[in-house]
Amino acid sequence: MENLQTIKQRFGIIGMSQGLNRAIEKALRVAVTDISVLVTGESGVGKENIPKIIHQNSHRKHAKYIAVNCGAIPEGTIDSELFGHEKGAFTGATATRNGYFEVADGGTIFLDEVGELPLSTQVRLLRVLETGEFLKVGSSKTQTTNVRIVAATNVNMRDAIQKNKFREDLFYRLSTVDIHLPPLRERKEDIPLLFRKFAVDFAQKYRMPTLRLDEHAQQLLIQYNWNGNIRQLRNVAEQVSVLEQDRLLTAASLRPYLPDMGSQLPALTTDKKEQGDFASEREILYKVLFDMKNDLNDLKKLTLELMNQDISEEEKEGLIEKLYGAENISKHEESNSLTVLNPSIDQAVPSQPLVQAQDSYSYAETIEAEEPLSLLDKEIEMIKKALERSRGRRKLAAEELGISERTLYRKIKQYDLNDEEDL
Repeated sequence: MENLQTIKQRFGIIGMSQGLNRAIEKALRVAVTDISVLVTGESGVGKENIPKIIHQNSHRKHAKYIAVNCGAIPEGTIDSELFGHEKGAFTGATATRNGYFEVADGGTIFLDEVGELPLSTQVRLLRVLETGEFLKVGSSKTQTTNVRIVAATNVNMRDAIQKNKFREDLFYRLSTVDIHLPPLRERKEDIPLLFRKFAVDFAQKYRMPTLRLDEHAQQLLIQYNWNGNIRQLRNVAEQVSVLEQDRLLTAASLRPYLPDMGSQLPALTTDKKEQGDFASEREILYKVLFDMKNDLNDLKKLTLELMNQDISEEEKEGLIEKLYGAENISKHEESNSLTVLNPSIDQAVPSQPLVQAQDSYSYAETIEAEEPLSLLDKEIEMIKKALERSRGRRKLAAEELGISERTLYRKIKQYDLNDEEDL
């Protein structure tokens, strides 16, 4: 039996993660037997490599190996494809046809996306697994076959059984040994290796210099979620190899190729995945709330200083102007009490006396502060400032705000910020 490194080189498998190594080692151990294997994992993780490893390291390696995508065959013809049919069995059956189980006798059949099989075909498959017998469509003559079945699926089989979409007895027959391939987000140490391999392959294919990653671009790749797994990573590597002129890839040039990258702001955890504009708007609201929280902290600090310290009128006015701005302060000399904002924002309460001396109290002037901005006003203000700092360049402003350029464009239209005087 071949060792792990030899197997990886032979089948073009890239990666050193423990989950990947464990899956390959399990495949090698089970290869010498004839028991059925179920390969599970998300779409795009490379499940098709496991049945090849099993077949090539078994005593059946000189016989046929047939891979069948069960999800790509129409329900009306799947039985004919797998088990064959007799001439005249149905309209269009002009000749007898041998199915995959008959052709692969003595070898291995890989049933990809086995969870997509119709229930009637599942009954036929269960009989093959239990007795090795099958019937061609339109025939009453029982035939036998000696095949090893390796199946794969990205469907949650337990849920499919609960919903009566997959037979429980067939599941247990297929999953005598279960081999799970981890998603790419659980193999973060393998991501740079895989990208480098794909970059070299596409450089040779398109006859161009090999793409390289700087440190920040590499970290961005590692942090990305990769819902499409290796298939998505390969697709991104090909796009970048063809479209980018600079062969040293930076995080800024890589980011547009990673959809829904978003910002690193804290987010509420939900059972359903949030995407698109809703997630972006939520992030902008978080920024607004964080700014308002900072303003409240400054306000509390100033209030405590005014209430607990014996300071001059000039120092007091300086502190207030520093927080609010001189244009927001209105003095009322005829009043003998100090009014400050309550931390709850919505109410104003009179302050306590500042200094007590000889049973008499001195009070500060009444100061009226401008009402805090609403969330909507705060959001508009943030967008305006971002556009000012980027000198009207929306792409840079969107990156600063942590939203997509499309979302920023929609908000500019929504808040009527197109005119130059608004910016």
